[in-house]
Amino acid sequence: MSEAYFRVESGALGPEENFLSLDDILMSHEKLPVRTESPMPRLGAFFLERSGGAETDHAIPQGSKLELPLWLAKGLFDNKRRILSVELPKIYQQGWRTVFSADANVVDLHKLGPHFYGFGSQLLHFDSPENADISQSLLQTFIGRFRRIMDSSQNAYNEDTSALVARLDEMERGLFQTGQKGLNDFQCWEKGQASQITASSLVQNYKKRKLTDMDD
Repeated sequence: MSEAYFRVESGALGPEENFLSLDDILMSHEKLPVRTESPMPRLGAFFLERSGGAETDHAIPQGSKLELPLWLAKGLFDNKRRILSVELPKIYQQGWRTVFSADANVVDLHKLGPHFYGFGSQLLHFDSPENADISQSLLQTFIGRFRRIMDSSQNAYNEDTSALVARLDEMERGLFQTGQKGLNDFQCWEKGQASQITASSLVQNYKKRKLTDMDD
């Protein structure tokens, strides 16, 4: 039976998300704290607590602090026009970067942000002076956690792995599942349960045509 959904790889670690990926769609809806650098007319209807009222055409005043989904913040951000500025979420600020550099394995990434690496990579779009530190922190956090993730995936055969993946972000969970699949495939091969190698349909059809030509 064919699968109902074929997983589409995330593009969040690159310059743009892949909007055919469910993970990227969910990640792009995570909220990002911003500050308006100029009045935003007609958007106050969506943020009534920040609206200047009907007499100002429901404009959001300059200097207002909002939380916008990532996709909207990226669409409005423009270095030249200075429509809004982005405030780094706490988990990407210096305090948390120090925690990650001390021991990244003790942190529950899924609780802090289920798309920690993808969301952090997209923050580099906003040209923050801390971009270099953020990207280095993301890389070192991943390196620091990678070995434990793969070791756990290779030493949990036919076991309940819910506790092992509970603290992982979505990308790390994908790595864990890949490791589990490799372990299961190896165990099947070792027990002689692996699929046998068969000739491809192209080779089989070629042989049939060759026999037909010989008969002629």
